[in-house]
Amino acid sequence: MANGTILSVFVCLAAVSGCLAVTPVVIWHGMGDSCCNPMSMGSIKKLIEKEIKGVYVNSLMIGDSIASDTTNGFFMNANDQIAMACDKIAKDPKLQNGYHSIGFSQGGQFLRAVAQRCPNPPMLNLVSVGGQHQGVFGFPKCPGENETLCDEVRKLLNVGAYVSFVQDNLVQAEYWQDPFNEDEYRKYSVFLADINQEKVKNATYKANLQKLKNFVMLKFTLDTMVQPRESEWFGFYTPGQDKEVVPLQNTPLYTEDWLGLKAMDATKRLHFLSYPGDHLQFSEEWFIANIVKPFPFTVGSIEKQKGQTAHQLSSK
Repeated sequence: MANGTILSVFVCLAAVSGCLAVTPVVIWHGMGDSCCNPMSMGSIKKLIEKEIKGVYVNSLMIGDSIASDTTNGFFMNANDQIAMACDKIAKDPKLQNGYHSIGFSQGGQFLRAVAQRCPNPPMLNLVSVGGQHQGVFGFPKCPGENETLCDEVRKLLNVGAYVSFVQDNLVQAEYWQDPFNEDEYRKYSVFLADINQEKVKNATYKANLQKLKNFVMLKFTLDTMVQPRESEWFGFYTPGQDKEVVPLQNTPLYTEDWLGLKAMDATKRLHFLSYPGDHLQFSEEWFIANIVKPFPFTVGSIEKQKGQTAHQLSSK
């Protein structure tokens, strides 16, 4: 969406003159990944710390170990994950004055749920990197290297995404939206339908989300994992089919402003970025220039510079 605004997403991230302290950052990984994988979130954490001197980065661990953190990304109820994240953030003394957040893949919609449900300490800005805000309808590729876990996910989805046991225990089912069964989705979805105001209109969710200074969504235009990829910008299939996609601006969620996104858009706090790569594949140079440092938003697809090496995260 065009808005020619020059905006510093991370107000103190670059230690701009006049800032008393560098604002901390919370990051949340995607499915198949963990907080501290040295090839993915561990390297992202180090990259932010290298570029922003003195910044504190909390890479959320959902569980008590890296192994459980990875497994919980598949099999721990999303609502329980959100509650755990809120508790960890609330108990972190370095986050009490507010923080910026970056969610990768499903970590994007999970951090949005944190913003809606847990406003203290305050989340200042939210960047969603490939998050599926209208869910997914398809599981085409296995993220990461754990084929066994992915096979289990497929088996459970085949049983039925809206079967109670599956909804309560399979993370991916909890943001599964079947355009051929919209009524069933709204009735039985334990996570996505709730945070998207498709069950009961929760005024607190709307009020809390609008406390963000900025909400940034990055879509990967060549994404082969997220179906439809427009979900990364809050778009989704027209009910009753899986070909035509309705953009956010034509959905009731926006036109009736269920979450306040229309209001945020009107005040230039809602931003849409795109990158011409597959899911969670981007160059470090681009990430630094467009996410880590203060930057002007660029409308439309951003071309990769020659010679840049794609940074690929093993998560959904």
